[in-house]
Amino acid sequence: MFNKLHMLAAIAVAALGAPAFADPVKVVAAENFYGDLASQIGGANVAVTSILSKPDGDPHLFEASPATAKALSDAKIVIANGVDYDPWIETLISANKAPGRKAIVVGALVGRKAGDNPHLWYDPATMKAAAKALVADLVAVDPAHKADYEQGEARFLASLKPLDDKIATMRKSYAGQPVTASEPVFGYQAKLIGLNVHNEKYALAIMNNAEPTPSEVAAFENDLKGRHVKAMLYNAQASEPAVGKLAQIAKDNGIPVVGVSETEPPNSTYQDWMLGQLNALDKALSGGA
Repeated sequence: MFNKLHMLAAIAVAALGAPAFADPVKVVAAENFYGDLASQIGGANVAVTSILSKPDGDPHLFEASPATAKALSDAKIVIANGVDYDPWIETLISANKAPGRKAIVVGALVGRKAGDNPHLWYDPATMKAAAKALVADLVAVDPAHKADYEQGEARFLASLKPLDDKIATMRKSYAGQPVTASEPVFGYQAKLIGLNVHNEKYALAIMNNAEPTPSEVAAFENDLKGRHVKAMLYNAQASEPAVGKLAQIAKDNGIPVVGVSETEPPNSTYQDWMLGQLNALDKALSGGA
């Protein structure tokens, strides 16, 4: 009896201290690539909800719903892009104060402001900064799993090396090469590779749902018809007829067209998504497309 009582007491004490029964930390990410970041780092210790996750939706046209507000009200940590890319979530954060809730605005972390290219996640350095901030907040909210979160961050950072290496290799091969883009989605990686991106005013107009000027349209078309660029990048999630026309002109003139997206594809990871697009561009620039 004595031994049995001691054994039951020991089991009870162990159960009280076991972290496996603790509720996971609820994290809400405005965009699914930040949600993926949280899942990769937090593992089973987090429960992640990503608001923007549809591969066929235009994130610039998203409007928050009551379900979005509900998800946000339960969150311990919220991750937003900022730089006017997802103003709806910053509005919800301000309107629905919650004691102890942490908010990460990635644009502010990396010193970007309204008017800058908002597609910040195309720079791996941005994701590294977001990872660091996320781990700090996770540890503050759930200190019992500090070691898990730090190990998750280390794994995530190590997993970005192939992406950094690919960018460096492409820079050696293609720095200075002329390309054009219908939107500045790929802008940060284009800069890291050293590409000479034409028609940036046209791209900004399309991103902001504005009408490019006739001269901007003509300059874009002339670049394609005159084969002054090696590839055309376009936003595969936007269905502007004018962009479709340009893509057809590119194809008619033997210029490779490479689609990039603003939302991480289903059943993918941030790393695979970025590498897949870089591989497609590498093939196009090398003449293999």
